[in-house]
Amino acid sequence: MDNLFEIKGVVIKNKQRGRKLGFPTANIASPPDEVPDGIFIGYTIIDGKKHKSLIFIGRAETFGETERFAESHILDFNEDIYGKEVTLQGIKKLRDSRKFYDVKEMLDQMKEDEKIARVLLEE
Repeated sequence: MDNLFEIKGVVIKNKQRGRKLGFPTANIASPPDEVPDGIFIGYTIIDGKKHKSLIFIGRAETFGETERFAESHILDFNEDIYGKEVTLQGIKKLRDSRKFYDVKEMLDQMKEDEKIARVLLEE
């Protein structure tokens, strides 16, 4: 699959909601405007190594956030990468981002997104 986008940036400490919800993410501030919002499957490249990932570009509308950011949930990964430069490669859009009724509804969707990502990234 071809890359839909590639974003380079330094991993910043954000609100750590993903970690608390069981979906830790690597956050990058201010993705380029030409990169569309949504949920994507792809890769996070750290120190030259590709890691399968679920990538979110947009605003955390469920939490009332207005600042746009990029975050990557790196599958089967649990290392401290704060301050490291990474590259997010989006290869397929799964869905548009949206505001959820509550956190439970959002988590249910995230779990479903992860299942789909695992299948598609194995192909």
